[in-house]
Amino acid sequence: MPVLTDRTDHVTVTIHAADPLSRAGVLSLLDRQPAVRVVPWQPEPEGDAPAAEAAEARVAVMLIDQIDERSTAELRRLLRGGERRVVLVARELRESELFSVVEYGVQAIVWRHQATEERLVTAVRQAAQGECVLPPDVIGRVLGQMHRLRRSQRATTPPGAACTTLFGMAPRETDVLRLISEGLDTRQISEKLCYSERTVKNILHGLMTRLRLNNRAHAVAYALREGYI
Repeated sequence: MPVLTDRTDHVTVTIHAADPLSRAGVLSLLDRQPAVRVVPWQPEPEGDAPAAEAAEARVAVMLIDQIDERSTAELRRLLRGGERRVVLVARELRESELFSVVEYGVQAIVWRHQATEERLVTAVRQAAQGECVLPPDVIGRVLGQMHRLRRSQRATTPPGAACTTLFGMAPRETDVLRLISEGLDTRQISEKLCYSERTVKNILHGLMTRLRLNNRAHAVAYALREGYI
């Protein structure tokens, strides 16, 4: 059972679930973590702002059964401004929905049937640090879909024409994104490439700022779609 022990740097979390029992289950798991502080988030009338404490929460954990109009609106509201990290605990997602939630800016995905305390706490901790957390099968599905898109693009590109992109990527940027797509975190990437962790973070920040990408998962999807990795 993982326990965050740094009491000087709390990860402030809000929990969002249509089902009160599901919310209570997540609350019971996170509430016993000494460096996680769960704050209440009550549904607000249209146009009202949440309480200041909830508005400043670093991570929002959202539980859904499926992507629908309500959950899409909630996701967009949580991600507005780009300052809050979202951990999405989902029962299932179709491939098209995977791309959508990544492009919205979701930082981590955890399958509900795999949402043990260890996985949930790890996802919250890494999301708070700006890491991308995706289950291995999600990475495989994204890769498969991206390869199909690339084949389709090549098939519809006139002979002699090149598949180009407006912005290029430096070799070290593609190296970092390739390792992210393989599931490595910042520390592992820095060890693999012999960079400092600060350098890895600077590379990613510069890339995502330049290309207006929402998070690491979005950057990987972009690199795959454009044929860089």
